[in-house]
Amino acid sequence: MTEKMGSDSVGAEAETIHRALKNAASDGCLSCPAAFEVAESLNISPAAIGGYADKMGLHLTGCQLGLFGHEPHKKRVKPLDSVDSPLAAAIREGLDNNRLPCKTAWEIADRFNLPRITVSAACETLGIKIKNCQIGAF
Repeated sequence: MTEKMGSDSVGAEAETIHRALKNAASDGCLSCPAAFEVAESLNISPAAIGGYADKMGLHLTGCQLGLFGHEPHKKRVKPLDSVDSPLAAAIREGLDNNRLPCKTAWEIADRFNLPRITVSAACETLGIKIKNCQIGAF
């Protein structure tokens, strides 16, 4: 009986997530900001939301770092003319195998009070790739 109750609970949770994503999606697409809003409202990880979105066939769009889902060119981020030394140092300190994790890029943006796309643009200038999208898009 306990096993069945646990299974029902998982089914109910999945249904809640499915419904929330369906409501947040538009034309088969789920934006990065919407994915994070759903994750926060349901108190689950952004990665779990990305997994559910994938299972539902939702196309992820509108990366807050400007890296994917921006029509017509997919990618919106452009390199900066120059990168301030403190920002460059923070990015280099955050590298993991010569790439900056998406979550670390967000943390750096918060620390420097910058738009997230500015950190991504700084990475473009420095020739640093961002990896491990928090919702699993890359």
